[in-house]
Amino acid sequence: MNPDPEELPDNEEGLFEHFSFTADPGQELMRIDKWLMHKIANASRTKVQAAIEAGCVLVNGKSIKSNYKIKPNEQVRVLLPDAPRDTTVYPENIPLNIIYEDDDLLVVNKVAGMVVHPGFNNYNGTLVNALVYHFGELPQQNAAHRPGLVHRIDKDTSGLLVIGKTEFALSHLAKQFFDHTIHRRYWALVWGEPNPADGTFTSYLARDPSDRRRSKNYYNEEEGKIAITHYKTLENFFFASLVQCELETGRTHQIRIHFSGNGHPLFSDELYGGNEVKKGSALPKFKQFIDNCFQVMPRQALHAKELGFIHPRTGEKMMFNSELPEDFSTLLNKIRNYTSVNA
Repeated sequence: MNPDPEELPDNEEGLFEHFSFTADPGQELMRIDKWLMHKIANASRTKVQAAIEAGCVLVNGKSIKSNYKIKPNEQVRVLLPDAPRDTTVYPENIPLNIIYEDDDLLVVNKVAGMVVHPGFNNYNGTLVNALVYHFGELPQQNAAHRPGLVHRIDKDTSGLLVIGKTEFALSHLAKQFFDHTIHRRYWALVWGEPNPADGTFTSYLARDPSDRRRSKNYYNEEEGKIAITHYKTLENFFFASLVQCELETGRTHQIRIHFSGNGHPLFSDELYGGNEVKKGSALPKFKQFIDNCFQVMPRQALHAKELGFIHPRTGEKMMFNSELPEDFSTLLNKIRNYTSVNA
C-alpha cells in the first residue's frame, strides 16, 4: 500500500513504500545494510547502501546511516522513487508436471524455459501463475508474488521444486532450507575437466554491479552471501565433464557462477560464457560439432535432479529423483558417441 503524500515527512516526498519489516523480538545487533540484504531478495550491498545514503531507508520513521545497527522490534521501511508495480498474481491455465502431491505440499518437475515467479520482464506465464490457477490461494513467505514458494531455480534450468500448500508446510520447509538440511542434487555439463575431479567451491555471492543479470564471486561476507557447492565428476569427455553438484546454500546462479569462476562454465550458458568453445580441438570439424550441440541444447546444461526433505506433517523423509529432460539426455548421448569415435 502506498503512503498518502500528505502524511509523508519532507524527505519522503515523491517516494513510495516498497518494503516494510519489523525486526524480530530476539534480533541480535546487526548493521542495517547487511540486515536488509538478507531481507530483500537479490539486493546488493551497493544498492542498499545507496538507498540508505539517499534517506530512503527509515527506522522507526527516521533516516539512518549504513552502520546503524538494527535492534529488536524496530520498524524498517524502504522507500523508492518509482511506484511499486501491481504484484497481483493472476491465474493462468499452464500445464504442470506434478510428480507428487498431498494435502500439505506438491513437488513439480519444472520444464526449461519457465520462469518460477513473476519479476522484471516476466510478469506472466510463470510457475506461480500456473499454481494459482490450479490451486487457488496459496500461503506466501514475505513476497506477495511468490505464493507457495520456498525456493526457485533459474528459467532455463529444469528440474524439481517443492511447493507448500499450507502455512505450516511452507514455514516448516522454509526452516529446512534455512538450516541447510534440504537435499538438493543437480547434474551439470561443464567445459573442461575440473581439477580436482571432486571438491567444494566456497565464495560470497552478490549481484554483479556491472551487469545486474549476473552474479559475481566475492571473498568476504561484507560484499556477498556465503555460497557453498560440493561437486563430483561423473564422466569425462576430454573437452567437457558431467558433474554432480550438491548445494549447501542456494544463492542466485550459484552453480553457474562457481564453475564459470573456476574456468569451467556450464555448457551452452550464454550469460557466463559457456556458449562458445572453451576446450577441445581448434579444427573446424570440432567447432561444427559443438555448434550442433548448442542447437540440441540452447540453454545452460543444468538440471535439478534430486530433492529431499522432511515432510512437515508426517516427519517422513521424502526423496524425489527426476530423469534428465530430452534435450539434456540427447546432448549427452551425442557427446558420448563423438568421444567414443574420436578417442
